[in-house]
Amino acid sequence: MKYIQELTSEPKIAYFSMEIGFRNDIPTYSGGLGVLAGDTIKSAADLGLPMVAVTLIYRQGYFRQDIDEHGSQTEHPEVWNPAEHMTLLPHKVKIRLEGRDVAIQVWAYNISSLVDKWNVPIFFLDTNLPENSPEDRTLTDRLYGGDDRYRLKQEAVLGLGGVSMLRALGFRIKKYHMNEGHASLLTLELLNRYKRDIESVWDEREIWDTERVKDLCVFTTHTPVEAGHDRFSYDIVKEVLDEIFPIEVLKDLAGADKLNMTLLAMNLSKYINGVAKKHGEVSKVLFPGYQIQAITNGVHSFTWTCESFARLYDKYLPGWANEPELFVRVDKVPEEEIWGAHMEAKRKLIDHVNSVTGASMDYETLTIGFARRATAYKRANLLLSDIERLRKIAGGRLQVIYAGKAHPKDFDGKKNIMEIFKNIKMLEKDIKIVYLNNYNMELALKMVSGVDVWLNTPMRPREASGTSGMKASHNGVVNFSVLDGWWIEGHIEGYTGWAIGASPTESTLTKATDLMDAEDLYHKLETLVIPTYYGNRKVWVKMMENSISKIAYYFNTHRMMRRYVTEAYIR
Repeated sequence: MKYIQELTSEPKIAYFSMEIGFRNDIPTYSGGLGVLAGDTIKSAADLGLPMVAVTLIYRQGYFRQDIDEHGSQTEHPEVWNPAEHMTLLPHKVKIRLEGRDVAIQVWAYNISSLVDKWNVPIFFLDTNLPENSPEDRTLTDRLYGGDDRYRLKQEAVLGLGGVSMLRALGFRIKKYHMNEGHASLLTLELLNRYKRDIESVWDEREIWDTERVKDLCVFTTHTPVEAGHDRFSYDIVKEVLDEIFPIEVLKDLAGADKLNMTLLAMNLSKYINGVAKKHGEVSKVLFPGYQIQAITNGVHSFTWTCESFARLYDKYLPGWANEPELFVRVDKVPEEEIWGAHMEAKRKLIDHVNSVTGASMDYETLTIGFARRATAYKRANLLLSDIERLRKIAGGRLQVIYAGKAHPKDFDGKKNIMEIFKNIKMLEKDIKIVYLNNYNMELALKMVSGVDVWLNTPMRPREASGTSGMKASHNGVVNFSVLDGWWIEGHIEGYTGWAIGASPTESTLTKATDLMDAEDLYHKLETLVIPTYYGNRKVWVKMMENSISKIAYYFNTHRMMRRYVTEAYIR
């Protein structure tokens, strides 16, 4: 047990996340939230932070996506074997769910620093134990699967079980960082642990030391729309959690009508933040009366830089991987070498696309990339909203690569994929467009480094932050995006990329604004993006440099984690 003794030698920050994505072959993530968590932990290791992370094992992953020729998505379990990648520890804990004990075991995986021997462990909680009922053994099988009851029990395993497991492992925790509301039940475990002397108060609700718990907790919200926050009916909560915490007290902390996981976390956290400046402002409107700060997201620079650019940075900016602020010096890199590194990445992407789709894309044509979770507010089909206009603009000078999964129950998202496929068929004689299957971290790196333009068209103000455009900028790819989320902070028109549509203070929740955004997209594509790419290579490469020096240098998780340390962890 020397491994655990070394880890527990000093107090730690405990980072709880429903999903963590750090390797393509360990499918414990669905998209941006999980990959951000993985990037966060990697930067914590590189910076030598005393941190541990907690999540669930998900033996069937999120899902493997199959799309047929009509764009119809089907989902399949992505089964993998944890024993091939991580270590099963002997520690076990139990929590009470639906009036019965549920046993939890734990797997450990170390995220290692790029520069020294520092490790940040991720602990994966697992209920697949013979002593559990068949129903309880499946609680850690599927990410975002099942109904509300299944989800609540999963979140209880994460929050209640995670705190208990860290205690069983011998950790001393100085801060609990909840990455989104899924983890907020950990506050109930802490409340039960820290009780005042019941004889010293009159009101039973006062036995819970809420101030002490608030001092221990940090909460990051990622959801800028009211409907996106997890809620559970108190009928289900009573059946699942009644023995754990009094429901009437819980209503005071998490909402009278339903258990709102975000409210629970906010009421029991001293520090609360959104993930971009605009998102912090939107969150204050959604939750008036709360002090909500903003720490803009980033990405792990080493993870999201392709091989050709990594070689270039090693040559001219040694140390960049652990000091991404060195990207401000990218102007010392010869322009022809920047273009050469880009074309190497582009050839790899186009070769991959042609091998899996037979699309016969070429290396020289301006290539736009769009890869997001397939859901309505992302507006993946905005580019295709006027087929004849796009056909005229493109004129054989454009090719487009799409990718993205729709949640199995997001029927509007699935419909959007089918609409894109329909438009692909309509445009096949004029514009080469593909939709790649089963988007994952490996494909993401190919796309964010291999396209020429990264497109993002969310409905304002629904993009909390977004990180794919940050990944693109690390590879010199130019952003062309709606002014929402992080792009409000990264955008300098015609310098780091181009904006689409109205100012970020204006709403886009109307059909009229969809039309205005589409019109602006087409106008700039026709008059700025295409002419610059084909007619002024020097200006284009300068914009690539600006993407690196003005965006990648700042929008990285090293900068982000330094801010969490100074503003959330030690303040």
